[in-house]
Amino acid sequence: MRQTIQNLEESKIREVANAGLGRSDVLAFWFGESDEVTPDFIRQAAIDSLQQGETFYAHNLGLPELRQAIASTMTAVHASHPSATPITMERIAVTSGGVNALMLAVQALVDAGDDVVAVTPVWPNLTAQAQIMGANLRTVSLTPQTTGAYAGAWTLNLPQLLDSIRPGTQLLILNAPNNPTGWTLSREEQSAILSHCRSTGTWILADEVYENLYYADTPNGSAPSFLDIAVPDDRLVVVHSFSKSYLMTGWRLGWLVMPPSMTSAMGKLVEFNTSCASLFTQRAGNVALARRAEVTPRVVAQLKACRDTLIPALHSLPDVQVALPLGGMYAFFQLPGHTDSLSTAKRLVAEAGLGLAPGSAFAPEASGWLRWCFASKDLGRLTLGVERLGEWLKRG
Repeated sequence: MRQTIQNLEESKIREVANAGLGRSDVLAFWFGESDEVTPDFIRQAAIDSLQQGETFYAHNLGLPELRQAIASTMTAVHASHPSATPITMERIAVTSGGVNALMLAVQALVDAGDDVVAVTPVWPNLTAQAQIMGANLRTVSLTPQTTGAYAGAWTLNLPQLLDSIRPGTQLLILNAPNNPTGWTLSREEQSAILSHCRSTGTWILADEVYENLYYADTPNGSAPSFLDIAVPDDRLVVVHSFSKSYLMTGWRLGWLVMPPSMTSAMGKLVEFNTSCASLFTQRAGNVALARRAEVTPRVVAQLKACRDTLIPALHSLPDVQVALPLGGMYAFFQLPGHTDSLSTAKRLVAEAGLGLAPGSAFAPEASGWLRWCFASKDLGRLTLGVERLGEWLKRG
């Protein structure tokens, strides 16, 4: 086996979850998903497809009607920005999940030895994929604020990032709104990054799967997107997923938006990876988009209520440092005196019945932090979780 693969770290989030395996008393907030099931009309669309015998291969790039629905939905979402270009289905590839979309993009763009820059902390798959391809990976870290009104918030040192992207840098990997920190790129930062990458010939891989999970007041209700300001031929690939906005994590359905010149080759790459996303899953995705207004706004409203329940409760605990995230579905916080997040997370499972993700899973610089996924249909679970955390802290 390749040494690169042997050297990959196992998921620290899974390691913590495994520590709580078989324990029904653990309040689990470690994985990035809601505890609410997929809406019944989405599930029914898949059932109907299976009942009709749709158990065969689909087109590599996805059902044409689903690709068109994705393009139309994204065009409508971004239409409020004056610079946004309509998105056509020729720029869309349907994938077997957002992580598959990310891996396909990295496979398409990165050769062994290529210079790749990633902004961290970030979901570990994004950095691991570049390493799997043999890239020379460099990271630029967000910085946590330690004092003032924004204590606990992570921010980007934009000049540092731009200095790290040089002629010859093949790919920049960004995730915003960010998992785990909740950091979100501003429009000004996006414009500066896009302009700089145009000058260096660097591709941008933008993981925007949390775009709709945004709590600031914007015309379209979504976070700033590179698609608002880019033109179709820019060296930009944007990744999306049905998982978060449509409560479809287990369905494994996502998509790529890319320059039209890239789409045909991407179809070949899909063929050599998964061949296609399953047909019945795509039927479910099509219904999810058609009835988006019944799903996503309600999901976002519930997540905002969860956020606004959890963050003040964490603030009430002594010396806990946490900021109100602008986007995403996570509270990222620091506990006083607990610098080894993996050990702390395992102790919380064993001693408090509380399941959180360790910050070290996302970057070494986050080793003193913990991630709490607040996507819950029951606000009381969040309150109970904070009570358990508070009692555990009192016990020392």
